[in-house]
Amino acid sequence: MNNLLQGKRGIIFGALDEHSIAWKVALKAHGQGAKFVLTNAPVALRMGEINKLAAQCQTIVIPADATLVDDLDKLVTQATAHLGGKLDFVLHSIGMSPNVRKGKTYTDINYEWFQKTLDISALSLHKLLQTCMKQDAISEWGSVIALTYIAGQRAFPGYSDMADAKATLESIVRSFGLYYGQQKKVRVNSISQSPTVTTAGSGVKGFDSFLGFADKMSPLGNAPAESCADYCITMFSDLTRYVTMQNLYHDGGFSSMGVSEGIMNLFESTKDK
Repeated sequence: MNNLLQGKRGIIFGALDEHSIAWKVALKAHGQGAKFVLTNAPVALRMGEINKLAAQCQTIVIPADATLVDDLDKLVTQATAHLGGKLDFVLHSIGMSPNVRKGKTYTDINYEWFQKTLDISALSLHKLLQTCMKQDAISEWGSVIALTYIAGQRAFPGYSDMADAKATLESIVRSFGLYYGQQKKVRVNSISQSPTVTTAGSGVKGFDSFLGFADKMSPLGNAPAESCADYCITMFSDLTRYVTMQNLYHDGGFSSMGVSEGIMNLFESTKDK
């Protein structure tokens, strides 16, 4: 289907470079007729190529630190003014752990950094939703999507405090989704994506092994970032009006698997040796 987002307005957080899921979502949204602004933290803007993306999508970049309510307040005010009306969709694609980046194990965590992980990767969603609600910035039947990972429900070595952040993020989706749905008919969901080669994902220790394991475990294989972007577009569209407060798995079936034949065969071949 074409023009799924024709006439819709939005904000896309977290596009850093062409490997980012948010980058691919922006290109797809533009292709489906949406108008939106791009945003990221000032430090991330210096690292990435977001201005190139903005030119491709015929839009602007508004810097904002998603952990600062004042920044979010200005962002939402400027975005709605620039776009000429309320928002119809928001993508929260934000996650960073100083503990993961600096190689701290989960049992030897730096608690100051842990608080930063939670603030950046989870509480930023609450701050964003609260800001939007106070400004009445999202239209009825609008859609907010936060990107997450199954480590919010299951233990994965190397994912460290990001797992706790994802669990908190998903709880905020449910809790805020209740109030935003009742008051404004705004939908709030998270998409739990397969392990994906992005700047954030590849910082996790043993990421390549994660990737291979998940691919062997999933009947359809790992879901690529491009397909995740397609799913986000569907969730922004009117085709999914009554989906809210859900953690939606986009992982090739990984989340429903106990063990796969591929993994069993791998162990069998190891045992023979």
